[in-house]
Amino acid sequence: MSAEEKEPAGRGPAPASPDGAATAAPLDGDRLPEPVRSRLAELAAAAVAGLPDADVPHRLRRFARFTPAKRARLGGQAILQELRRSAAFRAAVLAWCHEHHPAAADVDDPLGAAALAVLGNAPDAATLVADAARRGEAGGLRAELDAALSRADKLSLELERMRAELAEAREEARTAGHARDAEFAQLRRRVGEQGARLRSATDALDAAAADVEAVREQARQELAAAVAERDLERARADRERARAEQAAAQVAAARQSAREARQADEVRLELLVETLGGAVAGLRRELALGGGGPRPADLVAGARAVRAGAPVDDLAALDALLAVPSVHLVVDGYNVSKTGYPDLPLADQRTRLVRQLATLAARTGVEVTVVFDGAGVVAAPTRGSRGVRVLFSDAGVLADDVIRSLVAAEPEGRPVLVATSDRAVVASVRQRGAHALPSAVLLARLRG
Repeated sequence: MSAEEKEPAGRGPAPASPDGAATAAPLDGDRLPEPVRSRLAELAAAAVAGLPDADVPHRLRRFARFTPAKRARLGGQAILQELRRSAAFRAAVLAWCHEHHPAAADVDDPLGAAALAVLGNAPDAATLVADAARRGEAGGLRAELDAALSRADKLSLELERMRAELAEAREEARTAGHARDAEFAQLRRRVGEQGARLRSATDALDAAAADVEAVREQARQELAAAVAERDLERARADRERARAEQAAAQVAAARQSAREARQADEVRLELLVETLGGAVAGLRRELALGGGGPRPADLVAGARAVRAGAPVDDLAALDALLAVPSVHLVVDGYNVSKTGYPDLPLADQRTRLVRQLATLAARTGVEVTVVFDGAGVVAAPTRGSRGVRVLFSDAGVLADDVIRSLVAAEPEGRPVLVATSDRAVVASVRQRGAHALPSAVLLARLRG
């Protein structure tokens, strides 16, 4: 590289003018106004693409392929440094501008004229640069003035809009104030009404509280009286229970004594009956009694006998009948069980009655038949125990009719005892010669 290329632009010796006269020293590029620097970079960037490669410094050749705007933006600093450094490059750019961009020197383009003057180190370059700077400043001030005027117009419009909004807001505030006053008055009226209601409710609550307290006091007194009466009744009940227990103990003792006495009497009576029976049988054999044939009274004409069984109203008569040989005891099942244990379910009533009748049959040796209504059986029928026949009437048949059929089926002369409290059954079986036994008497014997 030559010494001329190493000398920065604006600091080396002034190049000779075309007519051989010396020119003024170039301006310092760092002190140029920014608009002039930008115009220099723009003109040089345009010239780089049009100059021969020999006139373009090696460092700037890579920017030749860029677009003008991109060359000025990306390679501006390098181009300006090369303009300061190389007078030959400045002269080539100046010549290219005179040839291809003559309008840059027009007085209407002060920046272009100042840029060309700087490239050519013209004597009036400083004047043109200062004029371009002033014009740039004036243009900037004018632009600022226009911007300020535009802002002022915008601010005026904004002020008018804000005034309109303020007026609207004041109107809305005035309307809202009237509405607020009306609502406040309405709320005050409602608060007054609610206060009156609250006072009334408070008075009613106080009165109700007083009534509740009075009722509570009365209930407390009544409760105390009831508790005292309950204690008295409980004490009386305890005394009565003690008395009942004592009486029950006495009754049990008396019953045990009576049972023992009856058993002794039964033993003596049995011995007596056996003795009498043996004596009667011996007399019959000895006297050859017992011939058949009707009795004299049976042969009276114009009359007939109506056979009727006698009622059995006490335990002595019952025991006497049960001691008769071949007696048949027919029991109306539910009539007896509902009389003796009405609180038990029907199945339990049947089981208990059959068990007690089995005990009676085992003790006396009598034939026992108990009849229940079959329509009331909803569980497994009760089975008979030893010595007890258990019958259930068929569907549509009453147990009363079965009992009548049983009495009618017995041979004439056999003693039949029917245990029931049904008056219709009692009347019908007595007409057939059976003995009627009230349910209560049978139950007394079963319990004994």
